[in-house]
Amino acid sequence: MSEKHPVDDVTSDEFYETPEDRGQVSSSDANSADTSGTGATSTTQRSDNTVSDEAVSDDIEPWIAPEDIPSVHGALLRYRVMAYVVGTLLVILVCIAMPLKYFADMPQLVSVVGVAHGWLYALLLITAYMLGRKAGWPLSRVIVIALAGTVPFLSFVAEYYARTDVNRRITETESYYSDRSAANLAQGPQDLH
Repeated sequence: MSEKHPVDDVTSDEFYETPEDRGQVSSSDANSADTSGTGATSTTQRSDNTVSDEAVSDDIEPWIAPEDIPSVHGALLRYRVMAYVVGTLLVILVCIAMPLKYFADMPQLVSVVGVAHGWLYALLLITAYMLGRKAGWPLSRVIVIALAGTVPFLSFVAEYYARTDVNRRITETESYYSDRSAANLAQGPQDLH
C-alpha cells in the first residue's frame, strides 16, 4: 500500500500549515535529516519548537494513476464549465435580477435566473464531488468549493484554485511515473534467475 502525499493527508500537521510555516525551518534548528537517500522520513525541529516528520517526496506515489489522467481531465472540464455557468448566473441574479425586482418592480428575471441557478448549482455539486474523488481531495476542500457557488464571483476564484491544484497533481503524476520508467529503463532488463 502506498503512502499518502503529506499535502493531501488531512490528518497530518503539514496539511494545515501555510507555505510560510513550512519555510520557518532554519539550519540551526534542524535536529537530524536523512541523507542516506533511503527514502525514510526526516525529523526536524522548527523555530517554534515543534517536531515534524516530513516524508521524502520521491517515494510518495501520487493519488492519480497515469491511466486515470484522461478521466481527471474530463472531470475538470465538466467542473469548470459548471463553475462558470453557475457563477455567471449568480452574478446576473444578484447584480441585475434582484435590483430589477426591488427597484423596478420586474420580478420575472429573478424567477427565471433563480430557478436556473438552483438546478445548475445541484449539477455543480455533483461535478465538484466527482472531480474531488478523482483528484484525491479531502472532503473539506470539496465542501469549500461547493459553497463557493453560493457567493457571487467566488465560484470563479474556486475554479481557478481547483484547476491549478488538479493540474499540479497531474504534473506530479506524470513526473513521478516518467521518472520511474526512466529509472527502470536505465537499470536494463532484470535477471530473473
